Amino acid sequence: MNRKLIRCCAIALVSSPLFAPAQAAPGGTQVAPAAAQASPAADEPKTTLRANADLVLVDVVASDEKQNPMHQLTSGDFTILEDGKPQTVKIFEEHAAGPPPKMPPAPKFGPGVFTNFSQAPETGSLNILLLDKLNTPMNAQTVVRDQVLKYLKETPPGTRMAIFSLSTDLKLLQGFTSDPELLRAIVMGKKGSQGASPLMNNAMKGDQPGDDDAMMEATTDALGNDPNAATIIADLQQFEAQQQAFQIELRQRYTLDALNQLARYMSNLPGRKNLIWFSGSFPISILPDPDLQNPFAIVSSAEDEFRETVDLLSRSQVAVYPIDARGLMTEPMADVSQSGRAYANNSGTFAKNDTKFFQKTAEEHGTMQQMAAATGGKAFVNTNGLKEAIENAVEAGSNYYTIGYTPVNRDWNGQFRKITVKVDKPRVALAYRRGYFADDPDKPAHKNAPENALSNATQYDPMRAAMMRGAPDPTELIFVAMVRPSSGATEDAAAEGNQMAKKVNGPFRRYTVSFLANPRQVHCAAGPDGVHHCALQFLTIVYDADGTIVNVQTNGINAGITEANFASAMGRNFSFRQQISVPAKGEYYLRIGMRDLTTGNLGALELPVAAVSKLPPEAEEAPARGATQSPADKPAAK
Repeated sequence: MNRKLIRCCAIALVSSPLFAPAQAAPGGTQVAPAAAQASPAADEPKTTLRANADLVLVDVVASDEKQNPMHQLTSGDFTILEDGKPQTVKIFEEHAAGPPPKMPPAPKFGPGVFTNFSQAPETGSLNILLLDKLNTPMNAQTVVRDQVLKYLKETPPGTRMAIFSLSTDLKLLQGFTSDPELLRAIVMGKKGSQGASPLMNNAMKGDQPGDDDAMMEATTDALGNDPNAATIIADLQQFEAQQQAFQIELRQRYTLDALNQLARYMSNLPGRKNLIWFSGSFPISILPDPDLQNPFAIVSSAEDEFRETVDLLSRSQVAVYPIDARGLMTEPMADVSQSGRAYANNSGTFAKNDTKFFQKTAEEHGTMQQMAAATGGKAFVNTNGLKEAIENAVEAGSNYYTIGYTPVNRDWNGQFRKITVKVDKPRVALAYRRGYFADDPDKPAHKNAPENALSNATQYDPMRAAMMRGAPDPTELIFVAMVRPSSGATEDAAAEGNQMAKKVNGPFRRYTVSFLANPRQVHCAAGPDGVHHCALQFLTIVYDADGTIVNVQTNGINAGITEANFASAMGRNFSFRQQISVPAKGEYYLRIGMRDLTTGNLGALELPVAAVSKLPPEAEEAPARGATQSPADKPAAK
């Protein structure tokens, strides 16, 4: 659903410290007493959700003919159309770059209490630098690093920025900060260093037509006058094309997964987010190659995933600013590294590769333009001024207007609706998202995901991506997790229901994970019988220091709440408890997540087991059968 939903009645959620004190919830159990210990102070911030009147929010960047931001426009200057029909503006706000707003005080937690709630100012824009190592050749990464460091030397005061890197997974290198020196240290350090892409040619221009010409030359020489040479070379070309297509498909999947993760991470952060994405290739689609024996052997479509990704970015108010890290490019066939012998034997090959190069470059730049236009950003191509591109993106994304309207058309049929914004001023350029899919707000926004988040690795599952070690914490569902040792004893066997990896031996330490979530975040649709059905999944994964999965515990609840009890249930917290076993010796991490199985919305957080291993046990119970006590667990002699 490419629409920002806001509901008219504000509901303040004061928790532990994000929710009200814990109570038993349908389908769950009483949470640990730690919730009561973490009650908030009176002056702590409140998280606000809204409900009841559907709004479409559109962020609009207005620039004059010199590309400078235009200020002090009024709502009367703007006209907004949906599918050509005028809409009434309900919300109008101007946002301008300036000193950073005061950060709200961070929630205060007791020992063993954690949340995926992210602190961010309630006003102003946030900027994200995405350093794409997966789709960018090494030499171009070096150029990007130098240009980013130059920009950070002159960063305007108060610019809030975070840095992510993408290889085969997405990593948060530095959370949002206004300290440019902290950001420079990250870029200059090991985390920000260059890395060869495992799925592309790491030459300056990446995978381009003509890259394999040298290999074809050597093959031609080796075959000599073999009468089957043409067939052998054609088969080899087909094989190479299919191998390259497979690698591009993998890059498509990793790239779309990363953008999904970013959108979910930023979904509950207020205001506009500007995603400045440095990449040397944008592998979103592959077109048939008519020169191959089987032109459709390498065809792949990512249309559905692309639509979902753009929807997520728009709902999270993320504008994408793609920057081609390769800068100005020339045809790789004309590079001095090419001898040209392959073209001497077949004069038509050069023209074909030249055409392919321009087609491929135009396709990649078209993808950049499409992503930028769909989210209200801007693409930067064929420029060596990468530092200036960052400055342009940050300035444009920090000076904008937010316009909100209630659609006149109330038929939620899932069709794409075009948004047009006009301003009653001469020579004004506008950048904004161009539409949304009119999905029913009372129906699931996402396809149902498989119940087992670790099953069927070939099918994309956002929960599996969210539960990867070191991934950014998605915030579509905000929750509190209380983690404590279950007892002071170690055990020979894992807790019931745990999916322990092979060759992992005890003794184990058992931990209790208590989830606490506000029910108003959960989609509890009423059936024909008037019963509201709420379906949630709870997942805890144990990782070792190398990022290998050691143990998994997954459970769920499917609660049916009658209409008579629904209002009362919505005033209490959903709570659930899991038990997870961790090897008693070694360094381990817990990745904890929950998902609304109806909408697909999810949340996750991560913590080192060392942060809770020394806490008092949840309850001093007699050791289970086969359990032993370590010297540290034994009571001291009186």
